[in-house]
Amino acid sequence: MLEKLKLRWKISSNWDIIAIIFVFAINGSFATWVVKPVTSFFGISLETMSPWIYWPLRIALIFPIYQSLLPIVGWFFGQFQFFWAFEKKFLSRLGLGFLFKNN
Repeated sequence: MLEKLKLRWKISSNWDIIAIIFVFAINGSFATWVVKPVTSFFGISLETMSPWIYWPLRIALIFPIYQSLLPIVGWFFGQFQFFWAFEKKFLSRLGLGFLFKNN
C-alpha cells in the first residue's frame, strides 16, 4: 500500500508519506480552529442564526481557509512542493486553474 502511494504521489520515502498524512490531519484541525475567530468577527454564531444557516456557512468558510493553509502547513513539514502541486491540481479540477496561469 505504501509503495502505491509513493508511486502515485511521486515521492521516495516512507517518511514523506508520514509527513504528508500528518499535514492533512493537522491542517483539518487547524482550519476549523482558524475559522472560529473569523465567524466571531462577522457575528456568525449559533446564538445569532439558525443551525440550518450557521453550519453550511461555517463549512463554506472552512473550505477556502483549509485550501489556503494546506501549502503553509506543508511547508513547516518540508512538503511545500507536494502540497503546492496538490493545490494546483485540486483547484484546477474545480475550474479555478486560471488562478495559476502565467499571463
